Amino acid sequence: MIELDGVPELVDPVMVAAFEGWNDAGDAASAAVAHLEREWKGEVFAALDAEDYYDFQVNRPHIWLDGGVRRITWPTTRLSVVRIGSEDGPVRRRDLVLVRGIEPSMRWRSFCNEILGFAHELGVEMVVVLGALLGDTPHTRPVPVTSVTSDEDLARTLDLEESRYEGPTGIVGILQEACGHAGVPAVTLWAAVPHYVAQPPNPKASLALLHALEDLLNLGIPMGDLAEDARAWQIGVDQLAAEDSEVAEYVKSLEEARDTAELPEATGEAIAKEFERYLRRRDGQPPTGEQGSYLRDPGTHRPRRPRPQEGEGGQPEAGGKEPEE
Repeated sequence: MIELDGVPELVDPVMVAAFEGWNDAGDAASAAVAHLEREWKGEVFAALDAEDYYDFQVNRPHIWLDGGVRRITWPTTRLSVVRIGSEDGPVRRRDLVLVRGIEPSMRWRSFCNEILGFAHELGVEMVVVLGALLGDTPHTRPVPVTSVTSDEDLARTLDLEESRYEGPTGIVGILQEACGHAGVPAVTLWAAVPHYVAQPPNPKASLALLHALEDLLNLGIPMGDLAEDARAWQIGVDQLAAEDSEVAEYVKSLEEARDTAELPEATGEAIAKEFERYLRRRDGQPPTGEQGSYLRDPGTHRPRRPRPQEGEGGQPEAGGKEPEE
């Protein structure tokens, strides 16, 4: 372990984690945690030793210039803390421990034990892991987010789905199970990303994950420009789809299937949740790629329709890109 600034004293902390790689389609989950770091000015206090967990031929270090001096940034997982509210403010004081990094190449059990060691030392009350998967969902509809847990009591208390998944898993699934064995309450929030537009970024999916986190933790998250970025992203995909009749037809079929399977978004419950989010923010917060490769398989030039894989909560789990070299 590399100690950076020591371990801070925290108030009612919740750990929120995301990892680039197999369980991070469109980089939606890691981008959501990065947004929290930026908006709340996260203070990094620790980083895992990259030598212990990463294959540098898979996740290569980066060289950059700092005032003419060459520096190296190694792939790793960092922990930071953000402080929300104040003792005399309208929002109850609470801290978040943010964990953001790359899915490790090796020694996953040791990796999870090290993360949980920090959770124990910091008095973390609950761990929330964010993930994103590829699914048969249209980009024109609200992003589906599924909340799952392996804890029966937590599922009953928070009205969550119990995980019934069987099959290959990523570090997200391993960390959730490790939390269960360690007696730490854990929830995973899965966003479904359209498989035909899987390349990052996907601000619409990141925004959906942050809304789900707001509801789960009953706090207001400053969204900054994320909502506008999500609208711009959807407009861009709309334009690309409109230029390809086969893709447009496929998107329409997904829309029809989605609309048939679900109730309209503008239900009383949905409106009430959105109003609650508005009140939390009002009371507690201060005022690319080529088109061909984006929507179509480069070999066949047909819309991408990957074979579905079963995932957490009964949905495809493997949604993220493989770690880039």
